[in-house]
Amino acid sequence: MLKKAMCLAGLLSVTLAGSAAAQEVVRLGNLKFAHYGAVSYIKEIAPKCGLKVEERVFAKGLDAMQAVIAGELDVGAVSSEAAISGRASGTPLYLVAGFAKGGARLVGRTELGIKTVKDLKGKKVGVTRGGIQEILLAAELAQNGLSYSDQPGKDVQIIYLGFPDLNQALLGKNIDAIMQSEPYSSQAINKGFGNEIIKPYDTPIGEPIRTMVMTEKFYKERRPVAEKFMRCFVEATKTFIDKPEIAEKYVRENMFKGQITHDDFADAISNSPYSYDVTPEHIQITTDLMQKYGIGKMAKPPVAKDWVKTDLLEQAKKSLGIK
Repeated sequence: MLKKAMCLAGLLSVTLAGSAAAQEVVRLGNLKFAHYGAVSYIKEIAPKCGLKVEERVFAKGLDAMQAVIAGELDVGAVSSEAAISGRASGTPLYLVAGFAKGGARLVGRTELGIKTVKDLKGKKVGVTRGGIQEILLAAELAQNGLSYSDQPGKDVQIIYLGFPDLNQALLGKNIDAIMQSEPYSSQAINKGFGNEIIKPYDTPIGEPIRTMVMTEKFYKERRPVAEKFMRCFVEATKTFIDKPEIAEKYVRENMFKGQITHDDFADAISNSPYSYDVTPEHIQITTDLMQKYGIGKMAKPPVAKDWVKTDLLEQAKKSLGIK
């Protein structure tokens, strides 16, 4: 009997070891925004994809990109300008998917009654440095004929703050408007201290696409794992698109621990829907505008067609019957 028990224990340990070996580890960098929810959800369904996903959450895309540069991540969910800056700095990475679009809003202090971009003349406008919102703000101000600087003396004074701090500064009447990400812009509006001026999608960028990057090493040397991860990403995204109740529950309870309301979530996702796709053309336009407005300070801007690689994405979508 003892021998039989030892034999069973041995078999069990071998099975567990085999199971652990089957679950390849993928190191994922992510941000805490509503439209990054499907990327975060990958780690929940990863075991059935034969993976173990270790997620690290960063304050902004450039921070996540620094971790990619340092070799601490295999995959990063970042806004497009962080990916472009990373590639421009010589980091060997590929842009492999888009996971959300939109996600930005120009919000003014309610009592000021700011209705157009032109009304920002003489005002202080907050934005997070280096984010896609900074590019959109620069493009909007420029196409409305307004000069800007982080020093006084121009039509608009730019105040650089982190995403949550922008709302606090608007609420505290320290600034007059913010170019903000979701769900923070929806929160400002729903709590009554902000009003929407515009959704800034009338620039050459259109709706900005949030992007997923992989290191070249992961893409090339761990190809079977990269394929599994991409299928897992597509499955997680499809779940969030097809079953919004799962998306809302996960984002509100797991990511934000009850800090955002149903309305905050619904408004945020209506302005930043989950998606899969990205094109070299979109990334090239974003790169060109970054160079034009001096955002990212790139000595040699990368050419999008050289590093936007959507073959893994197309393969994953096809395997799951998604067009």
